[in-house]
Amino acid sequence: MAKTHLFTPLDLEGARLKNRIVIAPMCMYSAEAGCMTDWHLAHYGQLALSGAGLLTIEATSVTPEGRITYADVGLYSDANEAAFARVLTLIRQFSDIPVAVQLAHAGRKASHDLPWRGDAQMPPESALGWRTEAPSAKALTASDAPPSALTRDDMVRVRDAFAAAARRAGRLGLDAIQVHGAHGYLLHQFLSPLSNTRDDDYGGSLENRMRFPLDVFDAVRENFPAGKPVSVRVSGTDWIDGGWTIEDTCVFAQELEKRGCAAIHVSSGGLAAAKIPVGPNYQVPLAAKVKAAVKIPVVAVGLITEFDQAEKILADGAADLIALARAMLYDPRWPWHAAAHFGEQVAAPSQYLRAQPHGVKIFAPSEI
Repeated sequence: MAKTHLFTPLDLEGARLKNRIVIAPMCMYSAEAGCMTDWHLAHYGQLALSGAGLLTIEATSVTPEGRITYADVGLYSDANEAAFARVLTLIRQFSDIPVAVQLAHAGRKASHDLPWRGDAQMPPESALGWRTEAPSAKALTASDAPPSALTRDDMVRVRDAFAAAARRAGRLGLDAIQVHGAHGYLLHQFLSPLSNTRDDDYGGSLENRMRFPLDVFDAVRENFPAGKPVSVRVSGTDWIDGGWTIEDTCVFAQELEKRGCAAIHVSSGGLAAAKIPVGPNYQVPLAAKVKAAVKIPVVAVGLITEFDQAEKILADGAADLIALARAMLYDPRWPWHAAAHFGEQVAAPSQYLRAQPHGVKIFAPSEI
């Protein structure tokens, strides 16, 4: 039996998590025409051996124009699916970690250059750019090209693209899906009154602004195998007066729960420039408010880097799972070190059993 909350197993619908450590989705900007490459084999191969409870594949676009950059992963073509299968086959060969994919559409934040090349939006007329689309023809910044406002037919197309990607995820045998409704991307753009100025049934009131994101969730849930979890990542607040709020998030989370959402992953910001009080645990109070509003598991994320810090969040009841992103890039063996710190056990390949510190037994051999 686990001594800590962090290493207590959790059944997330059909996915059995050995501990509460979640590897959050992190874009690698290393795909070719939406297809994963050898970089992804190396990157996800090492993370799959980390001992975490769940590995989430990076934001994976459901359409070509929904990619953040021209080098984003997609799941909108047979070639994308085949490349994804190659990476998943490698993971499955050496690790029994449950694997989720984050399905996404960047909306007006699409068509950008790579972060290490400046991250500027690529003009529609450029060789690597395209016209973006959003709830309203309102650009993210004054220097960006205005997006095309989605028509009702466009919204059906995007919703159906999410559904098609969910079917591909099912064929691939993925264990879970996370729908990306955060960080200023398309679904978040519909939710926030700062980016959604529509005057139809999909704009104006909170009920109307939630309508399309909920339609998308329903489509994904319907097209992913029953008994496998579909969760949603949300931005708890825009951190901007007049924008999306934590109170709005709680209402949205309750609507998602009614529709069979398995968990809510609470992040924040990303919609527009904002003054964000970044620091350790700065998003945990947002997760705690959502947890108080729903009965499904809630995931906390954001500058959670220390073992005792993560354990205290769970012990205090602020969240049910801890998501790590940059901390896992910096230390892909974070779960190993956390297990050693607490005197717990973590899954590891038999080939690594001799890596345990002298006199310490933290490894439970993987079932692979």
